[in-house]
Amino acid sequence: MFNFGKKFNSKTPIISDEQLQQVLQDFPINTVSVNTTLATLVRKQDIKGAVVTLDLSLPHDANPEQIHQELGQRLHVMGVEEVNLNVAMQPPPANNPDKLSQQKLPKTTNAMNAMAGSHNADAGSTPATTNSSHTPNVKAPPTQQSLPAHPRITHIVVVASGKGGVGKSTTTANLALALQKLGHRVGVLDADIYGPSMPSMLGVAGVKPALENEQFVPVDAYGMPMLSIGSLLDTDNTPVAWRGPKATGALMQLYNQTNWPNLDYLLIDMPPGTGDIQLTLAQRIPVTGAVIVTTPQHIALLDAQKGIEMFRKVNIPVLGVVENMALHICSNCGHSEAIFGAGGGEQISEEYHVPLLGQLPLASDIRQNSDNGKPSVIANDGAGDDYAKYYIDIGRNIEANIAKFAREHDSKRIF
Repeated sequence: MFNFGKKFNSKTPIISDEQLQQVLQDFPINTVSVNTTLATLVRKQDIKGAVVTLDLSLPHDANPEQIHQELGQRLHVMGVEEVNLNVAMQPPPANNPDKLSQQKLPKTTNAMNAMAGSHNADAGSTPATTNSSHTPNVKAPPTQQSLPAHPRITHIVVVASGKGGVGKSTTTANLALALQKLGHRVGVLDADIYGPSMPSMLGVAGVKPALENEQFVPVDAYGMPMLSIGSLLDTDNTPVAWRGPKATGALMQLYNQTNWPNLDYLLIDMPPGTGDIQLTLAQRIPVTGAVIVTTPQHIALLDAQKGIEMFRKVNIPVLGVVENMALHICSNCGHSEAIFGAGGGEQISEEYHVPLLGQLPLASDIRQNSDNGKPSVIANDGAGDDYAKYYIDIGRNIEANIAKFAREHDSKRIF
């Protein structure tokens, strides 16, 4: 066991237990042996006045001095004058670590981690002290009700689907632009860490975000602030081969370490499924509600139902369902046909008592506009086919129902 203490001079008000917990949850610990957050390694925490004391059980290849310095900097701006760490180092594993965890990340991704304050400890360093008699106290995950609202964002809306290929990202891009057309301040966060497509769809592929005061400055996309892991990669074909904890850590960096302006809506484009990223978001990001995108196809409806059930279990309201590809419209003759079936959106809406926000056609122009980086809401489709109206109607339906799900905002919050 050893102790680090460092004093800071500040007259800022003292933080609460909830604020400290949020800082710990947003503090990544990425070493060769683990990818987690500092919150999972805290055995005991204590706040007395302006002094914070933590009992930690750190992995053998972590750097306690570096953790103490960075944590002190984060807490200093919140009014903490002294940070004490009582550290017990965990013994190294008997066998070799998984080789996959030692893969080097793409150059730009390493730069992102360095800019955002995520540092890898030297795996070859010798731990100062080892104490195997203590184990981390893994606390129960926070709930949506316990998460404070973002100080500059009124509504956080996730756009999700149970499976891929249903047009979720296209819907997100167009819905964000539709809400902007309705007079709202809108931002977009691409949470699809493994398959980011938002930069291409919004016409900003290859545009890198600036960095100010260790905060990302979102990329401007048609007047909307947007950020994606795709904005930080070297090329469009650079793979993100990360395990779950590292991917979820990247999501939290994009959310927390971005200087989002004042927004009425932040739309989060979710990856398909109900995995690590969805669960991390439910535990750590204050979400107003979810929009479920599906197609009328039976298999898509089954997966959409799983998505609705997951959001219900984590107490995130479902704002409604969007049925994409409801009708195919022939570009030559204008004939419409329900290629993927009919009535699927109404079925889910009735079964789960959630609104059917809208039905979107399967039209080649919508696909082509997204591929060209100019979504249909702002593109001139011509031939009298204005697909923007479908998305604007969905935006109006969200406007009409979202007020009852709004969170209380604390104007005194400093972090």
